[in-house]
Amino acid sequence: MFTSAIKTMRIYLLILAAFLFNSCSKKAENEPEKTFIKGVYGHPAALLDKGYRFDSLGVNAVFVRSISLNPSFYTTAKEQGVAVYVEFPTLNGKGYVEAHPDAWPIDEKGQPSPPADWFMGVCPTHPGFREFRSLQLREILKEYAVDGIFLDYVHWHAQFETKDPILPETCFCDRCTAIFGEEINKEIPGENITEKADWILSHEDNAWRKWRVDILNGWVEDMGKIVKAEQPQAKLGVFYCSWYPADYDSALYKTLGIDPMAFAQRADVLSPMLFHSMKKRPSSWVGEYVSWLGDFVVGGSSLQTWTLSLKETSDLPVQTDLNQFPSALIWPIVQAHNSPGTVSPEEFHQVLMEGSKSPALGIMMFSAESIAQEPAKIEVLKKFYRNKN
Repeated sequence: MFTSAIKTMRIYLLILAAFLFNSCSKKAENEPEKTFIKGVYGHPAALLDKGYRFDSLGVNAVFVRSISLNPSFYTTAKEQGVAVYVEFPTLNGKGYVEAHPDAWPIDEKGQPSPPADWFMGVCPTHPGFREFRSLQLREILKEYAVDGIFLDYVHWHAQFETKDPILPETCFCDRCTAIFGEEINKEIPGENITEKADWILSHEDNAWRKWRVDILNGWVEDMGKIVKAEQPQAKLGVFYCSWYPADYDSALYKTLGIDPMAFAQRADVLSPMLFHSMKKRPSSWVGEYVSWLGDFVVGGSSLQTWTLSLKETSDLPVQTDLNQFPSALIWPIVQAHNSPGTVSPEEFHQVLMEGSKSPALGIMMFSAESIAQEPAKIEVLKKFYRNKN
């Protein structure tokens, strides 16, 4: 009887295995084939001005700055069969904060934080700025049928596109401290901004860091709702700083206010900014980061691993829902631009290869206008993209 039961169980398992195999095969057959994205970023019209065609270069997607988008370019890009994604400068406050001083990010000394190199951020809680950006986004979506919107500068005021980042503590304006006080259900003590900032950093630092992350997540959610309401088929992407959790004393989370896990739960595409030359990293770092991101974001235990990693390196409370696994695609952006230093054609080819490694399902390069001036890099791009499936 025992032997018969074993035989019956074996037959059952064989039938179950066959069923599961056939189900998976049918699912794979029914799933649409994913096209690998081969993009150029910046002002792609610079390539057209030089006489190139996107389709002949193997390019199937352009990532155009919103200030460079116009009807003529859009029409040409679509005629040449490429997807049009628009970069949206979400929390870039340059031009706005000068006209609206109450939107200027305030440091822990109560002073307006100066520009971080060429970048000028904004206070993310400023209601007028949120309305300003929301209106701009809706105008783009009403005028153009885009393939996606990619949010850029989704971080608190800082500069990370350099070997030596500029990482001020912001924003301690009266509006931010009042909203934070409501969040933790406490009245922030202090007679002025300096005293309030000191109390926050001394007594509620962990809660303060989490609150800042939540503010950025709210921006991604709100911009995403606008995109999906206007054009449900359009993808929502996010460009973000490609630091590891412990880099610069965990500044990705603590100072920039970025949790890639949270972005991955709210966006369709993550685009880590893998500018190796700007950050004085070797070409191999590009592939290493893509692999790491795949393990931590796309992998089955990604959220839990990320949480533990942050807690071990900086003892920060991360409130990510461990049951809500992200499904965002990974499309890195790599550097061809010659500043700082020079990125050789061979180096450009190497970062294209590294950035295209699994689990990446797309890649783009920075920037279109820079390679338009260098025929050797154009040839690298053309050969790589035309041979990439």
